[in-house]
Amino acid sequence: MQKNNNLHSFDAIMDAQYGVPGTAEREAFNRETETFCIGQIILEARKSEKITQEALAKQIGTNKSYISKIENGLVEPSASLFLRILSALGLRFDIVKPLAQL
Repeated sequence: MQKNNNLHSFDAIMDAQYGVPGTAEREAFNRETETFCIGQIILEARKSEKITQEALAKQIGTNKSYISKIENGLVEPSASLFLRILSALGLRFDIVKPLAQL
């Protein structure tokens, strides 16, 4: 069997590209990733409800370009705006205590 030297662990790739966990670079990457994911959740929910960016913006008191920036992961909405967006899209946000580990 021949060894494939092109295989790398995902952790090693992440460490090389964005720094090891706990470094400023890695934390910045994690924040950007979370912001992008939030935007994608909002985008998919908005499309599912067949609401335009403009209609959503009007409903929550902002503008279409800000909704676009959120959906594209360029800005992270404040907690209050995020909750208003979820409400406008018929979604809810629950805060629950995790189950105790056995």
